Amino acid sequence: MSEAKTVPTGIPVADFIAGVEPAAKREDARVLLDLFERVTGETAEMWGPSIIGFGRYHTTYASGRDVEWMRAGFSPRKAKHSLYLMGRYCDEETGSRVDALLEQMGKHKTGASCVYVNKLADIDLGVLEEVVRLCWDAMNRVYPD
Repeated sequence: MSEAKTVPTGIPVADFIAGVEPAAKREDARVLLDLFERVTGETAEMWGPSIIGFGRYHTTYASGRDVEWMRAGFSPRKAKHSLYLMGRYCDEETGSRVDALLEQMGKHKTGASCVYVNKLADIDLGVLEEVVRLCWDAMNRVYPD
């Protein structure tokens, strides 16, 4: 069985955020860090070189591959912020509620388990906070410690 490529690194999150460019993305990253820490109650940790993750869970894919991954997280990339919200896929009800909120959130795109946002000024942070909360709660319900 192969190991996950993206794993916790031990790099201080504050050091990573201090190096985020441009400055506007760095400030957005600080806002996201505060939001995710407030909602999750977890201390952030770096996963790989550029993902800030919160909490952990174990899962086994249909292929039999066993992995440890973050319960939620984000990456302040130059083009777009990638928000990792796996709870969106935990159950149909959570997915429907999150999708309805995303319709109200503002300018974004969605991917497999990510929501992509150009800049935080494009979205309603109150709606984002509720989306993160719903996804976090779903992950904790489906993947209890």
